[in-house]
Amino acid sequence: MPQTSVVFSTILRPSCSAQVQPGMGERGGGASSSGDLIFQDGRLISGSLEALMEHLVPTVDYYPDRTYIFTFLLSSRVLMPPHDLLARVGHICLEQRQQLEAGSDKVKAKLKSFSAKIVQLLKEWTEAFPYDFQDEKTMAELKAITHRVTQCDEESGTVKKAIGQMMQGLLLSLAARGQLQELREKLRLPAVDKGPVLKAKPPATQKDILGVCCDALVLAQQLTHIELERLSSIQPEDLMQIISHMDSRDKHRCRGDLTKTYSLEAYDNWFNCLSMLVATEVCRVVKKKHRTRMLEFFIDVARECFNIGNFNSMMAIISGMNLSPVARLKKTWSKVKTAKFDVLEHHMDPSSNFCNYRTALQGATQRSQTANSSREKIVIPVFNLFIKDIYFLHKIHTNHLPNGHINFKKFWEISRQIHEFMTWTHVECPFEKDKKIQSYLLTAPIYSEEALFIASFESEGPENHMEKDNWKTLRTTVLNRA
Repeated sequence: MPQTSVVFSTILRPSCSAQVQPGMGERGGGASSSGDLIFQDGRLISGSLEALMEHLVPTVDYYPDRTYIFTFLLSSRVLMPPHDLLARVGHICLEQRQQLEAGSDKVKAKLKSFSAKIVQLLKEWTEAFPYDFQDEKTMAELKAITHRVTQCDEESGTVKKAIGQMMQGLLLSLAARGQLQELREKLRLPAVDKGPVLKAKPPATQKDILGVCCDALVLAQQLTHIELERLSSIQPEDLMQIISHMDSRDKHRCRGDLTKTYSLEAYDNWFNCLSMLVATEVCRVVKKKHRTRMLEFFIDVARECFNIGNFNSMMAIISGMNLSPVARLKKTWSKVKTAKFDVLEHHMDPSSNFCNYRTALQGATQRSQTANSSREKIVIPVFNLFIKDIYFLHKIHTNHLPNGHINFKKFWEISRQIHEFMTWTHVECPFEKDKKIQSYLLTAPIYSEEALFIASFESEGPENHMEKDNWKTLRTTVLNRA
C-alpha cells in the first residue's frame, strides 16, 4: 500500500521543542477556558476541539490564517457534521458580540469591524465548501448568523451588502453543482455498461481505435481532456468523505452521506473503462500482425501520456495490457518491440512503494510550479494511489492524542495533499477537444471479462492444462447460455 513521507513518522512522538500556548494567545486574549493549543516551531499541531473552533472565529483584533481556515473546515467534518460546526461558530460569535456590547469604548466601530470579519469567514467557507450548504440545517444556521451580524451594522449597510453578494455567489455555486449532478450520475455506470458488451468478434469492417485516431500524441491529448473534465467535478470534501467512513470504531466520526462520493466513483469507473477498452481493442483484432500494431500503438499512447503528465491514463493503459487475456498472447507479444513498454513498466514498478512513479510525479509537480504554459502545468496523478496515500496517512495516525487533543498535525498533512491535488484539478486543458475521438473513447463497445478470454483463446489457443480447462469451461458456459 502506498505510504506517506517519513517526515510524518514522528507525528505522535512527544517533542521537547513543543510549546504550550493559551488557546486565545494568538488572538490577543487570555487563556482559553476550553483548552489549550499546542504549537511547535510556530505551527499549530494539536488542541482541544473547543479551542480549535475558537481559533477559527475572528475577533476585533484577530483573523485566522487562510490555510488554517481551509484545513480546519476540511478536517472538522471527520469529527462533526458541518451544520454542528456552524452552529458552534454562531454561538461563539454571539458570545463575542455580547462582550463587545458590554464594553464602553468605541462599541459601534468594534461591532462593525467584528461583523465584517465574520462575514469574510463565512464567505471563505461558502466559496471553499459550497456543497456544505445543500444541507438545510447548515443553510438555516448560515441565515441565522448573517441575520444577527446584519444587526451590528444597520446604519451603513456595508455588511448587509457583503452578505447579499456572498449569498448570491453561494446560490450560483449550488445551482451549477445541481446541473452537474445528472452528468455525474451517468458517469457512475460500471465499466461493462459503458457501451454494448461484445460477445463475439465483430466483423472486419467494424471501426477500431486506429480507424478513428492513429496519432498516439493526439489520442493522449484527448485522454488528458477527459481526465481533466472528470477531475474538475471532484471537491475537497469528497476526498475527506472517504476518511469519515474508514474507522467505524471512532465514536467521534461523522458518517456523512455516502452518495456524496459519486464523483469519486465516476472517476474510478473511468479508469476501469479505459483499461477494458484497451484490452478489447487488442483482443478483438483477428490478425496477429494487426494485434501487434495495436499493442505498439497503445504503448506509444501511454508514453505520450507520461510526457504530458497524465499518469492516470498511462496506468490505465498499462493495466489494460497487463490483463490476463492480453498478457497471455505470447505469439503477439513476441512481435512487439517491447523496449518502450519496459520503460513504462519501470516507471510504474510497485516496488519500494512505487518509488519510480513518485519520482516522476515529483518532477511533474516541480515542472508545474514553474510552468510558463498550460501544457507544463498538467499533473494528473494515479488516482487510486493518491486515495491510498490519504487512507494510509489516516490509518497510521489517530485523530485524538492521549491527552484528548485533536491531532492537528495529521490534518495539516492531509489538507496539504488534498490542496495540492485540487490545484491540479483546476488546470485548464490546453488541447483542442476532438468530439469524434472522445465520443469513441466514451461510447465504444467493450468486452466483458468473459468475452475477453473467449476472444483471446480464439486468437491464440490454450497452451497449458489450466488454460485448456478454462477454455473448456468458457465454451460450455456459452453453449448452455445459448
